Amino acid sequence: MRPFFLSLLLLAGPVVALRAEPWTVERAVATALEQSPDARIARARVEGAQALVDQARAAWLPQLGLSGRYTETNNPMMAFGAILNQRAFDFSLDFNRPGRIDNLNATGTIAYNLYSGGRATAGRNAARAGAAAADSDFRATRHQLATAVVQAVLNIRKAREAVTAVEGGVAAYEAAVTAARARFDAGRLLKADLLSLEVQLAQTREARSAARHAAALAARAFTFILGLEPSDAPLEFVADDPALAGLAAPAALDFSARPELQGLQQRLRAAEAMVAAARGHRRPTVNAFASYQYDQGWQLDRHADSWLAGLSVDVNIFDGGQTSGRIRQSNAALTEVREMLRRATLGIGLEVEQARLAHEDASERLAVSAQAVAQATESATLSRARFARGALLTADLIGVESRLLEARLRQTVAAADERLALVDLRRAVGLDPVPLSQP
Repeated sequence: MRPFFLSLLLLAGPVVALRAEPWTVERAVATALEQSPDARIARARVEGAQALVDQARAAWLPQLGLSGRYTETNNPMMAFGAILNQRAFDFSLDFNRPGRIDNLNATGTIAYNLYSGGRATAGRNAARAGAAAADSDFRATRHQLATAVVQAVLNIRKAREAVTAVEGGVAAYEAAVTAARARFDAGRLLKADLLSLEVQLAQTREARSAARHAAALAARAFTFILGLEPSDAPLEFVADDPALAGLAAPAALDFSARPELQGLQQRLRAAEAMVAAARGHRRPTVNAFASYQYDQGWQLDRHADSWLAGLSVDVNIFDGGQTSGRIRQSNAALTEVREMLRRATLGIGLEVEQARLAHEDASERLAVSAQAVAQATESATLSRARFARGALLTADLIGVESRLLEARLRQTVAAADERLALVDLRRAVGLDPVPLSQP
């Protein structure tokens, strides 16, 4: 059994190492792009759009077909045609009663479109624009996923730092309760004051439980965004993630690189090409064709081959208004896409301005909260010393500790909100939420 257990350990070792590997933002983004259903859907759309381009290119290639069939008949018309194709005609043949005639026919046909009124070119341009739009949609999905991943990481840090802050409050109240119980035992503190501190300790422990629950939910949200199955294993992150350390505000607020805008611009080109394709139905279509035919009959024991070549010209004189309807429909679609692009441009401009103001507000709140924490910490240190000497009331100590805990929580929220606002600002202008080495 020893080799068996050794093999199990060797197989389990890499798995344990993989699970224990701390997460970085770049690794999390790469995992989301590989595992997330949204990314896979976007990639499938890109492949489908590229397939439409391949179909449109077929208009510039010849069409080749092969067909074959075997028939037996005594129908005078069909029998006479088969006899002629087999070069078996004889004046002794009774046209009314040709008898039973069989025929094996094999035909090869080649056709090539010489002119289609511009429809082929327009279809190819529309397909190429559609493929470019699908690629822009994939890049938009990538941006959204990357932003969601970074926000999930920051939310986990925010929740865990909140747990740490509340635990600091619990530790402070536990120390205060210990000191208060000693004073109560010595007869220098009222029972009501001791109970007040114990109630406040219980409430702070309740807040710690809620903070831990929020941290657990943030971790589950992280695995959901990555497209991974939920696991009870704790999530570990790199302490000094270079991606988050290099996070900086954009130098300019130009949002022309937003993939959503670029995708709509490509859809606008596709809609313009579809208008040209609809108008092409009013122009003639010219095709060249050629075929080779072989016929074999066993009843008459004859066979022969033949060929056919030529040009065909088709002109749409009147189709009951179908072409006019296509043109109106394509023009309406073009107008719709044009207005969608205009609406998206205005909306993204507003989105960028909102993100800029949100980042400024978060930065100001972070600076103010840092000062508040420093002041509350100094006040709590002095108040704890006074309470230990019996020179401070219990209610005053509770107020001081509550203000310190509140200040620390506000600083934690403000710091996380500043990072989240900066990530959203970078996304709004079309930049990666964090600097990533892989495109």
